[in-house]
Amino acid sequence: MACRAGRVDTDGYCEHCGHAQPRERDHLEEELGSVAAVSDRGLRHHRNEDSFAVAATALPDGSAATVAIVCDGVSSASRPDEASAAAAAAANEALLEALPRGAHPQEAMHDAILAAAAAVNALAPEVPGAQNAPACTLVGAVVSGEVLTIGWVGDSRAYWVPDDRGALARRLTEDDSWAAQMVAAGLMGEAEAYADVRAHAITGWLGADAYDLEPHTASFKPDHPGVVVVCTDGLWNYAESAQEMAQVLPADAASRPLHSAQVLVGHALDGGGHDNVTVAVVPFAAPAGPAAPVAAASAVPQAEPETEARAEREARPQP
Repeated sequence: MACRAGRVDTDGYCEHCGHAQPRERDHLEEELGSVAAVSDRGLRHHRNEDSFAVAATALPDGSAATVAIVCDGVSSASRPDEASAAAAAAANEALLEALPRGAHPQEAMHDAILAAAAAVNALAPEVPGAQNAPACTLVGAVVSGEVLTIGWVGDSRAYWVPDDRGALARRLTEDDSWAAQMVAAGLMGEAEAYADVRAHAITGWLGADAYDLEPHTASFKPDHPGVVVVCTDGLWNYAESAQEMAQVLPADAASRPLHSAQVLVGHALDGGGHDNVTVAVVPFAAPAGPAAPVAAASAVPQAEPETEARAEREARPQP
């Protein structure tokens, strides 16, 4: 503890000097084969409310599959750290059960998000009409053979960054947020929407008080090698566009995913570290044989446009 004189209370603060004490989740790193993730409390929050899970498994044909899940607890909700941990663990477990038995990766991702939602819902008080239930966002990636599958709910994102930085980087997710809905509905331009104070209010999340959970999934077949960056807004607030993310990501990310994740977290901390920061880096090898269509890798899935009234009704504060 900072003063070495007081006792740490149940909330993690020194009763003598008032400083928050280090916790196990303040900074976490994990590297597993060709996937790595790093999570950090950041410089302004008193605890880390993000969580991640990375894993590797085998498909029925013996080929490898890699999984990365990143979750961001909604700070305005109760127990956001527990929500993100429960969601990441449940989604990871569901994918590790479904992929080896031959489930289609996109179907497996959809069901994994539902499993994560159920795990977060189970944390809510057993009180009818209870408000402020535990909540989080989720984004996940599965690399299996020549297919890259993405799934998400909320405003955590996935980016595609080719090894050849002369090729175009892409954002693969569309935020469940007020700003994204305003742009999709044609009610505001992107610059105007993201400059609004309501821009980062999320309109989709996992939690007992979520409105019409709609997991988003998409599959791609990149025709060249690269990496998938899966992250919370604690990172992308400091590298929002795909081009900015590609500039920050080290050139050797495919061969050094842990180092690359560390660099990305460091970039967010150097930028101010206003939020928890979590990122997973998942390399994607080039397919053998004839290349898949380029368009499959560059397509960006679009969220369903919704009305301004619904966006206002559903909006929750930024996680």
